[in-house]
Amino acid sequence: MTEKIRAGVVGVGKMGEYHVGVLSEMPRVEMAMVADASEERARTIAERYDTAYCTNYRDLFEKIDVAVVAVPTALHYEVARDFLKAGIHVLLEKPCANDLAQARELFKIAAENKLTLHIGHIERFNGAVQEIHKIVKDPILVECKRMGAFSERVRDDGVILDIMIHDIDIILNLIKSRVVRVNVVGASVFTDRDDLVTAQLEFENGCLANITASRASQNKERTLSVTQKDAYVLLDYTEQEIYVHREASSEHQLSKGSLRYKQESLVQRIFVHKDNPLKLELQHFIDCAKNGSPRRVAVDSELYSLEIALEILRLFNQQRKPRTHES
Repeated sequence: MTEKIRAGVVGVGKMGEYHVGVLSEMPRVEMAMVADASEERARTIAERYDTAYCTNYRDLFEKIDVAVVAVPTALHYEVARDFLKAGIHVLLEKPCANDLAQARELFKIAAENKLTLHIGHIERFNGAVQEIHKIVKDPILVECKRMGAFSERVRDDGVILDIMIHDIDIILNLIKSRVVRVNVVGASVFTDRDDLVTAQLEFENGCLANITASRASQNKERTLSVTQKDAYVLLDYTEQEIYVHREASSEHQLSKGSLRYKQESLVQRIFVHKDNPLKLELQHFIDCAKNGSPRRVAVDSELYSLEIALEILRLFNQQRKPRTHES
């Protein structure tokens, strides 16, 4: 019988609990221990999933083989560094860090110790995202919308590092060209951070990307669209659906008192194998840690996604105006 790999989760807020739940159901994994600064929260999750708990994450060092780190971003560097130096493979929730030099150091420590450092970009494991890479060839324009209502739960980061970074990561891997120009507009609506941001990226190969991220919308939307010469591709992250529009035509008709527009196209719905992206991500991480399987995204690409996200954040802060109304 194959020996199980011992897993620990540090930071068992909403996302951390998701990790605990999935790890608890994986046959090759022993959910060994959880850690959280709140003893009450740690105990609650430990009892819920029948595991041990502690409040000091360093107590996990001798008890686990892999760690999922889901603490606030400001603590990512310190906590992940300590686990890597202790010889433990790490899945670190995105963003890797809020400082590019610190992110580079974490990957350097992992490489020196022959350890896996996986960054939790869960959308990479969305079935629709995996399919769209087979469809998109020469994009002209990529547009992303990731919008939803404000939650008191997320105050450590603004929308750029919390949610826009998903789309930045996917776009960079789709377009495979360097960014030459970045334009940013945005607003602080409910907090003093980036609550609503639109970023425009221009690439060396001429492709354009528009990305909107908002936590000031009463409508939840998670979409990505790609314009190519021969097709318009629409991806819905939430439903894991892809629609491809081809051979479009449009015309207008002038009738009494009104002007009507008509547009037609052939619409193809792409079959997408749907599974739990978090489960797929954790399976991949465990496989890399246990069997040395190759990572899906190169370290340079991981760092470049973070670099662009931090540049967008810098430009937002440069132009940000204080809120002029009550939150």
